[in-house]
Amino acid sequence: MPIPSQLSFVNASLLVALGGGVGCWLRFLVGRAWIAAAGPVRASAFPFATLTVNVVGSIAMGLLVGWLARASGQSEATRLLLAVGVLGGFTTFSSFSLEVISLFERGQPGLASFYAMASVAAGLIGLWLGLLLMRSPA
Repeated sequence: MPIPSQLSFVNASLLVALGGGVGCWLRFLVGRAWIAAAGPVRASAFPFATLTVNVVGSIAMGLLVGWLARASGQSEATRLLLAVGVLGGFTTFSSFSLEVISLFERGQPGLASFYAMASVAAGLIGLWLGLLLMRSPA
């Protein structure tokens, strides 16, 4: 069954949701594998699972985007299912990594550096503010 070149919003959303579910499940499996391999105490002493997912997801995103760029005939559906869905559900860090490297490759190293630092700083500050708000007396 051929996939139309222009996907409807509903079809695109379904592909992303399906891939996202698979990616989230794979992330869950990585966490379980670390607990099984290292034991719950060691696995919780350092975020090994998150580090693993971020590195593996970034490598997979690089491979996927490179393949999509070379493979003629690959559809938007493939990109939505695998890059946005599976890898987005597995780790959004892979998307962040792709965006930073893309800015560097477009000759915008200053913007890439700013985006990377701003993303990390704003994320940490945002989490800290959320915790602060929830921990303060109501």
